Amino acid sequence: MTELQRVLSFRSLLLITVVAIMGTGVFFLPAVGAQKAGPQSIISWLLLSFIALYIASCFAELASMYPKAGGIYEFCKHTFGRFWSFVIGWTTLVVGNITIAMLVVGAIRYILPYKTNASLLCIGPVCISVGVGIIILSLFFIWLFNAVAYRGMKTSSVMLITFSLITLSIVGLLIVLDLWKADWSNLRPFFVKPASSIYLTLFFIAETFFGWETITFLAEETKNPEKAIPKALVYGTVLIAVLVLLFVISSMGVMPWQEFGQSTVPLADLAMYNFGPIGKDIFTLLVYVSIIGTLAGWIVAAPRLVLALAKDKLFLATFAKIHPKYHTPYKAIMFQAVLTSFLVLMVVGKYQALLILLIPMVLMLYSAVLLSVVILRLKKPAMKRPFKAPWGKYGPLAVILFNISLIIIWLTEEPGAAQSFGLGISLIGLGIPFYLLLELYYDPKFIRKTNNLLAYVALLTESIFLPRKVRKEIVELIGNVKGKTVLEFGCGVGGLTLHLARAVGPRGKIYATDISEKEIELASRRLKKNGNSNIRFIHDVEHGSRVHEKVPKVHVIVSAGQLGYVQKIRKVLKEMNQRLDKEAKICFVDYDKFFDIIPNIEWLSSDKEIIKLFSQAGFEVMVERKQGFAWKYIYIYGRKAKDL
Repeated sequence: MTELQRVLSFRSLLLITVVAIMGTGVFFLPAVGAQKAGPQSIISWLLLSFIALYIASCFAELASMYPKAGGIYEFCKHTFGRFWSFVIGWTTLVVGNITIAMLVVGAIRYILPYKTNASLLCIGPVCISVGVGIIILSLFFIWLFNAVAYRGMKTSSVMLITFSLITLSIVGLLIVLDLWKADWSNLRPFFVKPASSIYLTLFFIAETFFGWETITFLAEETKNPEKAIPKALVYGTVLIAVLVLLFVISSMGVMPWQEFGQSTVPLADLAMYNFGPIGKDIFTLLVYVSIIGTLAGWIVAAPRLVLALAKDKLFLATFAKIHPKYHTPYKAIMFQAVLTSFLVLMVVGKYQALLILLIPMVLMLYSAVLLSVVILRLKKPAMKRPFKAPWGKYGPLAVILFNISLIIIWLTEEPGAAQSFGLGISLIGLGIPFYLLLELYYDPKFIRKTNNLLAYVALLTESIFLPRKVRKEIVELIGNVKGKTVLEFGCGVGGLTLHLARAVGPRGKIYATDISEKEIELASRRLKKNGNSNIRFIHDVEHGSRVHEKVPKVHVIVSAGQLGYVQKIRKVLKEMNQRLDKEAKICFVDYDKFFDIIPNIEWLSSDKEIIKLFSQAGFEVMVERKQGFAWKYIYIYGRKAKDL
């Protein structure tokens, strides 16, 4: 089986950490801090740096314990179990996509000053609106970076390291020049707003350090990840904290805080102070490149989370595939490219709204990680921890309370905060139906419980999902079965069983199996009421992985709507083969492309795969697809060609 390749060293990972975490925060949030608290926002930045360093150490401890591609999802899987780890993984996906969209919007805000007086962008004879041009440029970078990510981690790491060096150069140069030119009287008076503004400012500048989870997704492509990732997380956070503190102090030293706080493009305005109009234009482009670099970091790392979820059957299994040549999760990368492109079209021009939406979601996400540290210290005290966070049993709880207090203050102090918070919770909640759908695919216990619960619903909707026309077609495809023995693999509530009973007649026999005892109870009642006594119903809790041992040799096998729930399809088909004579007929009907979008399990989406799978099990089949009410029916029918 193809696996990810370990190509990243500690030095490479450290530079990738810088580009992944710095994001738009250092380019926008110092001005936001100045607006909220004036010069005293420096205290907010200092407090945030210490808190960020502690959170980084907690991430580092967990990464040293579980150096897997799932990162934050992997930590929580071992702490909270399947459902809550999915919620956290889903939230991370939502946060990641909002971040990508926000990064593009942030870059656009730096590009816009170029064309503030122009409505059209012309290249030769071709003219388009500036807005359309920016969107095209953003989509170009998204697809370019996804193409690079597709080609392998070696290529991706070179790209990310280059962006990191550009980012460090931009910030470093401005710090040196601003410190040289600073007028420290700009910081006096220092306390110009209420003391509570220091605390509230922490909420708005917290995004500066968001991104630790990105690095943890690269664990399976890092050399010696148990040591390299913790060091990169801690050293990277220290480096960023020092740079940001120096940048905030020097910026308000060279530019009055009132003016700095009103700036929508603070680095570009600082460049104007230092280099004039030409310098401003150059720095505007460099900042755009730097922000795009952080976008590249998310694009490279995020598909690894999708890969981990898919491996654990908490995402569509097709996204767990790794490219045989490039050793990348190529299908997850393609999914990410399409999704982020769609989001970019939706969110252009909404940086502030995205930032406000992002922050409380990330604070909740990081609180789950911090809680994992505490719980795992209690649950697995003896487990090896190459890196150990200080005060691991109590420190994380203090930071969690701090995060909660930030959210509460934000909700009470900021107009419209409750609506933004509600929207964030709604986005998280959207994952729950997806989780239920996945469990219906993969978890036999959940399938059984759901089918039992919805047995009467299945009875009422039978004519929609398995209409009489389809049932008649199944009976026609198996031919004359008068007096023969038929296995109905998955009888449901008995709609097809009634047709089969008429087809075999009183001298025939039907073995009807199903995972749901409630559905079998309803089917049994219907058949008795119809006067059929030649049907044997068998409840099988392992229906998705076998043909029940009480099923003897039969002449025909029929199944409707069951293949998508079978976990061990090769084993089941082999056992079916063993119960049939040569030339015996089979007929399966299943569903695909619900609402023309949602697929069934992966192998049912390809006629070639279906034919190949059945051929390997000794069957020769044909495949037809027919349009149903809001899905396509897949008809798989044929004969047993050989014994196994």
